[in-house]
Amino acid sequence: MFYMYYIVGLGNPGEEYKLSRHNTGRIVLGRFMKNRGIGELEYEKKLKALTGGEKIALAERGKYKKFQIIFPETFMNKSGLSLKPITGKIVKKKKACHAGRQSLSLAAENLIVVHDDIDLALGKFKISVGKGSGGHKGVESIIKNLKTKNFIRIRVGISPSSSHRTVQAPFGKPKKPQKEKILNFIIGNFKPKEMQVLKKTAKKIASALEMILEEGVGKAMNVYN
Repeated sequence: MFYMYYIVGLGNPGEEYKLSRHNTGRIVLGRFMKNRGIGELEYEKKLKALTGGEKIALAERGKYKKFQIIFPETFMNKSGLSLKPITGKIVKKKKACHAGRQSLSLAAENLIVVHDDIDLALGKFKISVGKGSGGHKGVESIIKNLKTKNFIRIRVGISPSSSHRTVQAPFGKPKKPQKEKILNFIIGNFKPKEMQVLKKTAKKIASALEMILEEGVGKAMNVYN
């Protein structure tokens, strides 16, 4: 089946990682799924991922867009392996619909990747298109396998913030752990108070996703960034 959007929640499979900071993408998409009444995802062997399809109605009568939720089960560093066959499918569909040249980069714009970002404070998120990985291994894998960085990303802050507040950082500046402690930090679980902050952020991100699907990423960036 052809979907107009593929929404990917990055993380690691397994109960031990379920509430970890590195699973922020999955946690956040859980709120979006709940809002839309999407139940349990099913394992798709070809993609090595948990998947679930849905459609969203548009203002124009009889029109709707299909989207698919994807949770790669390949572990974070190999996330791109789950998306490679999907992008090829989009390219073929676009070629069938539009005569002329179509690039992998164009097809990748149908991907929305939601993931944790240690460079953003907990409680903040940023929508971007065409940015580099920023050192995130899951995003690096996607760029490597798709051979493009021209996809939509929703970067979700996980770093604790200082008490210093500015207009640029209303939740305070992120206090990143020291380099040698970063791995333990990102695979560690959110504290209960941190999870409450993330849940509030997830509600906003769910609304941002709806706007991307209905009105485009440009409108969502203007409203939420």
